[in-house]
Amino acid sequence: MIAELVSSAVALILYLNSLGADFCYDDSRVIKTNQDLLPETPWTNVFYDDFWGTLLTHSGSHKSYRPLCILSFRLNYALGGLDPWGYHVVNVVLHCAVTGLFVSMSRLLLGTGRWTLLAGLLFASHPVHTEAVAGVVGRADVGAALLFLLSLLCYAQHCASRPHSGRRWHWILGSLACAAGSMLWKEQGITVLAVSAMYDTLVFHRLRLHQVVDLLVKRKNVNLLLSLSLLATWGAMLLAARLYWMGVKPPSFSNSDNPAADSPSLLTRTLTFLYLPAANAWLLLCPDTLSFDWSMDAVPLLRTVSDWRNIHTVAFYTLLFLLTGVGLRSPSRAREANGRGHATNGKLLTNGLHPPPERSSSSSMLLNGTANGTTTPAPPRTTLPATWNVVIFSLGLLSIPFLPATNLFFYVGFVIAERVLYIPSMGFCLLVAVGARALYIRLNRRSLRLILLCCCGAVVLLYGVRTVLRNQDWRNEEKLYRSGIPVNPAKAWGNLGNVLKNQGKTVEAERAYRNALYFRRNMADMLYNLGLLLQENKRLSEALHYYKLAIGSRPTLASAYLNTGIILMNQGHLDDARRTFLACANIPDENLKDPHAHRSSVTSCLYNLGKLLHDQGHQEVDWRTCLILQPFTPWWH
Repeated sequence: MIAELVSSAVALILYLNSLGADFCYDDSRVIKTNQDLLPETPWTNVFYDDFWGTLLTHSGSHKSYRPLCILSFRLNYALGGLDPWGYHVVNVVLHCAVTGLFVSMSRLLLGTGRWTLLAGLLFASHPVHTEAVAGVVGRADVGAALLFLLSLLCYAQHCASRPHSGRRWHWILGSLACAAGSMLWKEQGITVLAVSAMYDTLVFHRLRLHQVVDLLVKRKNVNLLLSLSLLATWGAMLLAARLYWMGVKPPSFSNSDNPAADSPSLLTRTLTFLYLPAANAWLLLCPDTLSFDWSMDAVPLLRTVSDWRNIHTVAFYTLLFLLTGVGLRSPSRAREANGRGHATNGKLLTNGLHPPPERSSSSSMLLNGTANGTTTPAPPRTTLPATWNVVIFSLGLLSIPFLPATNLFFYVGFVIAERVLYIPSMGFCLLVAVGARALYIRLNRRSLRLILLCCCGAVVLLYGVRTVLRNQDWRNEEKLYRSGIPVNPAKAWGNLGNVLKNQGKTVEAERAYRNALYFRRNMADMLYNLGLLLQENKRLSEALHYYKLAIGSRPTLASAYLNTGIILMNQGHLDDARRTFLACANIPDENLKDPHAHRSSVTSCLYNLGKLLHDQGHQEVDWRTCLILQPFTPWWH
């Protein structure tokens, strides 16, 4: 219990400086402009809308179904309105709770001692978590992680109580319920079912690869097979319900969100998608360069085999497959937790001697059963799992929750997202802890062991310092966007321009917009924002030029049509203004990220068109224009 308290306390201390932060980046759309948070909106709407407040069945929906997270935001709004402090408090408390649960889970693998504490401190202090904790929107990942760990711990209790038929079902039902809740916080929460299956086979039963195959083929161990079947069935049911609710059509993303997905070259897509997991692994290992956004050209595409970054890809997968292969094939013999003895097939030897070899066939007691399907009680687990069992489980915990973000099954709307690494980082922290433990055991000199412990402490300290410094970047949008300029200059300069414009710094805002367009000339939003800034400063000819460029870059940008029409109307080009307003009115809201804003702009276009026609004396046409407006605002009834 001490390790849980210490790790959670460290997590709290490191994120205290995030409590005074403002809403940043995606927080604005999810919190400030999301109608589902308002008390006048029926709370049941959260079960029909996506994370951003768009109807799930809409063609432009992001398809991110996270109703439990939105309900928590709605509760925050009911208690404190739009005061960011309350939202950040909940995020930090959730992170502390997740840290404590992670330490409890680590104890099942590493025992009580320094290595469990090391894993907890690494998780509490890892800088890659700052986006998930300091950014309010990251609550989806933190909340999903909380129920993820609760589900895994419940399943571990189910495994321990399986010989006692009266108690085992309570734990597995709790595990399945928490898995469903984790998925309703964020989609990747469903992967806990696969991680639980790995825990049962590799950690609790300590099976080798050939034993798992025998188990499935010969149907040994009825209890284990029943548990795995329940996990698989529940997972299939949750996936089916998820697909049914969101519709079979996948979400559509712009080219800038995930450039590799839009590349016509199979080689480019393959090399880039293979490289991205390696880039994410490097963020876990060395979180020096962090960014609020990794889209656009933040990670240049790998177009040729000669790209030097392919070396990183090869090294990453070589290490991954090497660890996996050795772990699955190695004998169940490893030194035990704190270096005081050895464990062979789960039996502790404090004198370092090995017992007579035991059978490791499919009829072994590890399989807890016989060929005819009858079951025998599992032997009590008095020792910790072998090192390689922990390594394989840690690799599974690292990779399985990350699978939805790999573009392997479907394209995702990002290149790299640091908050997506919140759950996979648990596997990374376990790997570091078990690796340090193995090295500690192999070091015979006390001085070398002390150096190793000092190095582990130094890593935790460096992670903590980096976390505190990174939290400062998340205190407000100006700091956040300035910090992202080295990684994603186009996006960072553009967003910084919006902040400077709201601060009344017109000259600096214009410079920021032009800097953004220097790095990426076809950004419709930046072209529009620059045009809007110029229009507000009475530079109408220049503004009109940039509005037309924005329309050329994105023909569905209704707000650009609206302002273009207004400028033309004020300049006396009434026919051009009328054609512009009519063109805007005919733009459908399909496949748009923000259909609410689009409809508002279309409504304004129709209003101005009606006013223009009315001033010209076209009363009959003006009435037909009002009829066009009917689907949006039935104010004339």
